This record gives sequence, C-alpha cells and structure tokens, in this order.
Amino acid sequence: MGSSGDAWKLKDHPKLPKGKTVAVIVLDGWGEAKPNEYNAISVAETPVMDSLKQGAPEHWRLIKAHGNAVGLPTEDDMGNSEVGHNALGAGRIFAQGAKLVDLALASGKIYDGEGFKYVQECFEKGTLHLIGLVSDGGVHSRLDQLLLLLKGAAERGAKRIRVHALTDGRDVLDGSSVGFMETLENDLAKLREQGVDARVASGGGRMYVTMDRYENDWDVVKRGWDAQVLGEAPHHFKDPVEAIKKLRQEPNASDQYLAPFVIVDDNGKPVGPILDGDAVVTFNFRADRMVMLAKALEYEDFDKFDRVRVPKIHYAGMLQYDGELKLPNKYLVSPPEIDRTSGEYLVRNGVRTFACSETVKFGHVTFFWNGNRSGYFDEKLEEYVEIPSDSGITFNVKPKMKALEIAERTRDAILSHKFDQVRVNIPNSDMVGHTGDIKATIEACKAADDGVKMILEAIEQVGGIFLVTADHGNAEDMVKRNKKGEPLLDKNGNIQILTSHTLEPVPIAIGGPGLLPGVRFRTDLPTGGLANVAATFMNLHGFEAPSDYEPTLIEVVDN
Repeated sequence: MGSSGDAWKLKDHPKLPKGKTVAVIVLDGWGEAKPNEYNAISVAETPVMDSLKQGAPEHWRLIKAHGNAVGLPTEDDMGNSEVGHNALGAGRIFAQGAKLVDLALASGKIYDGEGFKYVQECFEKGTLHLIGLVSDGGVHSRLDQLLLLLKGAAERGAKRIRVHALTDGRDVLDGSSVGFMETLENDLAKLREQGVDARVASGGGRMYVTMDRYENDWDVVKRGWDAQVLGEAPHHFKDPVEAIKKLRQEPNASDQYLAPFVIVDDNGKPVGPILDGDAVVTFNFRADRMVMLAKALEYEDFDKFDRVRVPKIHYAGMLQYDGELKLPNKYLVSPPEIDRTSGEYLVRNGVRTFACSETVKFGHVTFFWNGNRSGYFDEKLEEYVEIPSDSGITFNVKPKMKALEIAERTRDAILSHKFDQVRVNIPNSDMVGHTGDIKATIEACKAADDGVKMILEAIEQVGGIFLVTADHGNAEDMVKRNKKGEPLLDKNGNIQILTSHTLEPVPIAIGGPGLLPGVRFRTDLPTGGLANVAATFMNLHGFEAPSDYEPTLIEVVDN
C-alpha cells in the first residue's frame, strides 16, 4: 500500500461508534496459570485484575502468546516481548526466529545481506569462527542450519573455518552430543577434501560454557571466552568426538555441563583461537542465551570479567538478539519486514495516539509495536513518552519500578482529551520475574495492578473503553518443574527458581462505560492469539480491520 490517503482508509464498523477514548494496556510477563505459592500473580494482591477475571465471562478470556501464534517455529518456543509486541501491533503473524533463518538460507538471501558481506571481508586473510549450540533441538539453533552455513561460507571464499561447539542435552537427549559432533566432523572432513581448512576449535556444555542468560553468571561466558578467544581450557584434545566421549566419563558429567575443552595440534597448540582480523558468527537464532557473549564480543567498555585480549574482529549474530540495545550491530538475517501496522492505520484515520512506558519496554510500545520502525507516523497526532528506568540496580531492589509514573502520565493523557488511544506497557511482572526473586515479583505484580487501577479510573471519568492484555507469561510460574508438574529441587533440596518466560496463555479483558452492552468475546475463536488483538481494538475505535488482519476477538449482539 502506498501512502496515498485512500489506500489507508479504514471502513467504519457497522455497529460500533467512533470517538471513544480507548486504553490499550499491556502487562509484560503476566500469564495465566493455576494458583499456587510459586505463582506470583495469584499470590499478589491484585484486586483490579481479579475483578476483571471474575467479571462477565464475555469480557475476559485467554489468548496464546507463544509458538506459532507469534510466528515462532514450534509450540515449544516461548514468546518474548519483541515478537509479542510485533504481533499486538501488526495484527498479523510474521515469521520469526528459526523460520526466518530457514527462509534466508533456502533462498540464499542470507549471503546477500550486509551482515554476511561484513564477515566475508575477513575471508581472504582471516578465519571464520562459528560459535553456537550443536544439536537439532530447534530451540536455540539447528545443526542443519549450521551445516548449510558452513557450506555456503566455503563456497563464498572462506578458506579457514573454526567451529566452537556447545553441547546440548537440554533440548535433546543427554548423550546425543556424540552423534551431533560426528555429523559435524563428517561435514568438516568433506570441506577439508575440497581444500578448506575447516575444524572444530573448542567446545563445552551449554549450561557451563557461554550460554548463560539474564546476567545470571558471567563465569559461564568467561569459560567460553577463555576457550574460544584465548585458546585456554582445562582439557586439551586432538579430536572433538574423543573429547566429548572422554569428558562424559567424568563423575556427574552430562552434555549440558561438559567441561570446556580446546582442540590442539600435534605440538599441543590450540588450532583456533580468535585473533585480530578474524570473523565471528554466533549461529544461535534464539536471543536470550547469546546476548551476554554478544556484549563481550562487541562492547569496548566491557567490565563483567577480564577479557585479557580483545581481538579486532568482524562480528555478526545469526539475528539481532536485542532490538533495544541494537545488539549485535551486524546480523545475517534481518527481522521480519512488517508493514501496515495498526498504529499507522489508526493515525492515518485521524486517531490521536499516546504511547508510554519506562525505558526497558519503551521500544515495545513504539518501535516493535510499529513493525520494527522508529519515530512517529504523524507528529501532530502522536506523542510517545519514555520514563527513565532505574539504573545501576537489579529490578527486584525496587520492584514497583515506574508503574505509577507510567499510570500517572497515561491518566493525564486520558483526562486531557487530546488522545483517542493511549497504549502502555507496564513491565514489572516481567522484569522483576526475570530476577527470580519471588517475594519481589509478588510486590511487582501488585504495583502493576495499582497502575492498571489508575488508568481504568481515568477511562471511567471520560466514558471510555479499556482493553487489558499481556505479551507473554513469566511471573505466573517462578519454579522449574518436572514432567509431572512438580517443583524441581537442587542437590541441597531447595526449589529451582525459574527466571524465564513461560508457555502459558495470557488474559485479555475489555470493559469501560463506553463499551456497548452487546459487545462480547466471540466463542468461535478458541485458539485466538496476540495477533487477534489489533483487529479487536480497531473495532473499539469504530473501524473494521483490514481484510488480511487476524480476525477480531469480539462481536456485537443485538440485545
């Protein structure tokens, strides 16, 4: 669609009036699970969200926020804030993560992009290093993608290639690492026959080497750095398959926690430390366990551990792992090209919009909501407000975060009558949930509920409508569980805390004095997801969504 006015014109909804102020509230990391002591949301004092849930069933339901519903390849893929807000804002499902990589590899587009060309500049004189998880688990990476990338890089001039292999045993069976390494070695041997110097250079188990997340334990990243960059590890081997077999014989050894090793030549010298002039690609497509290494590879003023030597390299991720931090700066596969977002449609149809969050989620109600696009569609009709997040502390220290400041600014925007839509993200249940501090997360959920209360009271005053939802689960389950759903314990008998997102559905609630009595959630969309939300709030503004949007969740019944 061009930018000519007619192309953007939305049809009026036959039964819903225009002109009501609509508040769209996203509670970050607020999933729905059975109440128990590890469900911070159910334990917390949340009278407002409770009342929405206990209200009319036609005004409260659950929707999917993970897997295929947000463009991720499998139903085992947890949703996250980026893909969640992409879906909420775009009203359609776009391929994300592994799917994007598959498409880019199949079409060869991966080799035409800026990211690959950047690493290719080092092929003539330097070594190409590939770091990532070697398995077919499909959660963080896939072996077939690595093998295609090896072949493609060799065909495009890579003369020296080194793989830094992390063993899995978490998304696949423990012990399967031997078979995966044999497959990889087989392909590297074929490349060697073609004259490419291609070898495994180092390795280690994913939970002990490199793949930590949420800055939980920088020692994990340091062990990887020492092996991959410095060529230093407690174990030296000439053959990677033998390395895994030997290290698995150690007491309590497993693929996940395999000790770091380096591969050495006949003189005992490491075959592949990362040096000046080399190229590095982290080939995991999933972000959460690559961000910390990306920081170590990319940041000049890095202070989390002593890197000893910081090689001048050309580094690219398989994808960009953090859209907010622009990390890494270069990547092989671009995020999805999302056009015609709900935000742009509404602005072009005269809907005056206010968007607000604090720093950690500000980009989610602006950049990601608008299809990975910065800036305003129309400065005269939009106002985006960023409230600075607390810095220099972990979020559990001040679990209220900026929930009340966000709510106050939003309340003032509603009462000013300058805006037709206010959209906010209240981050508490996600950001504090990631710290694993259950007590603080309970407090965080209460603060989020207090924020919702203030916004809904303002909507009440102006006769408006509200839509409250979430982008993915987190705070509703704070403990790791076995297959039966029972909490897992560590060696000392303490519960193992869960700090990640979940696969749980999220609530969506509608209401407010401006909502017509006949509006209710449809019963014929049992598997609705986040992408259905855009058409829903477009209806609340009195418009019909574009025909290719995911269907609305509401209908109007004549009383």
